[in-house]
Formats: sequence, structure tokens, C-alpha cells
Amino acid sequence: MNQSRTASTAVLNIAYEAAGSGGGPTAVLLHGFPYDARCYDNVVPVLVEAGMRVVVPYLRGYGPTRYRSDDVMRSGQQGALGQDLLDLLDALEIERAVVGGFDWGGRAACIAAAVAPERVVGLVTVGGYNIQDIARSAEPAPPEAESAAWYTHYFLTDRGRAGLERYTDELCGLLWRQWSPTWAGAATAFTASSPSLHNPDFVATVIHSYRHRRGMAPGDPRYDQLEELLATTPEITVPAVVLDALADGLGPDDSTLEAPLFTGGFDRRELPGIGHNPPQEDPGSFARAVLDVATTADT
Repeated sequence: MNQSRTASTAVLNIAYEAAGSGGGPTAVLLHGFPYDARCYDNVVPVLVEAGMRVVVPYLRGYGPTRYRSDDVMRSGQQGALGQDLLDLLDALEIERAVVGGFDWGGRAACIAAAVAPERVVGLVTVGGYNIQDIARSAEPAPPEAESAAWYTHYFLTDRGRAGLERYTDELCGLLWRQWSPTWAGAATAFTASSPSLHNPDFVATVIHSYRHRRGMAPGDPRYDQLEELLATTPEITVPAVVLDALADGLGPDDSTLEAPLFTGGFDRRELPGIGHNPPQEDPGSFARAVLDVATTADT
């Protein structure tokens, strides 16, 4: 990837890395929690070789990305993440792009595809329809799933916030290993991404994200209208490749029941032996999905 650059939006100075200048479509690829742009280091060269331009931003609260004002709420809610992606497209004067990601990044990509399909060539997402149903967030999951999601409960407490602040690397490194139990390189790869987790607003943004999705914290009013739209479970009308990671430590993905929400095309692909971070654990499959959805959109 090229050296980090910055694009300014209404609320953020978004740091991003860019590569390629071919005549093909642009791909914007987004990381999740607690990862960063390094997840795509082995995906980008494949796409550039195929003639694509690739943009990999650092999400709010990560790496060199900064809030523009102390007055901006350190929100990690899904509406903020989706709007950040659309704002980045505007700032970089990208009319349309393939959008892709996993975890928080997959959520942002799904939101952009759902609410602004005219801006999205196609979608690559991990684990299906990642837009949260906040109204149903109080419904309990099976005990095994609740156990795997221990950190989401921890972050609802003052103790959890203090733990994330005091033990950022230890906690996040543990999540990497737990979520990618078959990936022998997880611990080593984490060291390359861990500096991005020491952004001064990382803790505040992460804690708000998990509290908001559980209905335990109010959102930033600037995203109220978008959140209301997301609460209607909008369909995704652009071509989509959905990657299901079958060895995810949070539980194997199975997006089959969500197929009706993908009305523009639903190409589900299983990734046996792959955990929560497919672009880094299986960059070839992720890159192929981006190339295929870009081609599908052109036909």
C-alpha cells in the first residue's frame, strides 16, 4: 500500500491508504474491530494487478484517523460508520465503488449498499447482512453464543471500559486469537495492527459502539434519520458476494437465511477453516470475491 493520506469530511479527518490507478473500478475495503488497514496488505496487490484502484481507510477511532473537533460525539454506532464511508466517497470524488469489509467494516459496506445503491458497484461482506437490528438487541442468544461474545457484555460496564483502556493490546490480541482459532499467524499479525488501537479516541468509540447496539447509550443525533432507515431492514439491491467463515471463533457464519435481503444478487461462498478475519487469513478468496462482484456488475 502507498503512504497514508487524509480526506476531510464534516466530522473526521479520515486516514486512508491507496494503491493502483488502473482503468478498472475502485474498491473501498474496510476493516473491523479491533483490526486496521493491515488486514488488506495481501488483498490489495491482487486487485491492483487486475487494474483496480484500491482505497483502505482507517475507521473512526483507529490509526491516524481523527475527529475534527472535541465537540463531535465519539460515536461508534452503525449509522456513523455507514455515513463515514459515503462521506469518504464524496471527499475522494469517487462516484461509484465496490465496497467490502468484515465486522464493523462489513457493516459500513452493507449500509452504504442498502441506502445509497447508486454509489455502490457491488458488495463483498463477511457473514451476511451485517446491519444491526437494535430493536431486538435485548433478546438473548444461546448460551454458547453469549459466552463467545463475552467482550460485548464486559464493555457495557465501567470495569470493561477501564479494562479496554488499561489492557488494550492484551485484550484485543486475545480477541484476535479467540476469533481466529485455526490461524497460526494471528499473534504475529496482531503486532502490526496494534499501534492503530492506540488512537486517542479508540476506547471511547469502541465502548459507544457496543453500548449503542445494545440500546444502552444514545446515538449521535446527526445520524438519527439514517438509524431510522436502518431499523426498517432495507434490502441490498446491488450484486453481493457473501463470504461465510466457517471457523469463526464467534460461531461459524451461515448467511443462508438472509438471502432474501440481497435482492440484487446473492453469491454465498463458504470459507472452511477460516476465522473472523478472512482478508488476512484467506486473502486470495477475498480478492477473488472483489474481482468477481466488480465483473458481475459490469455484465
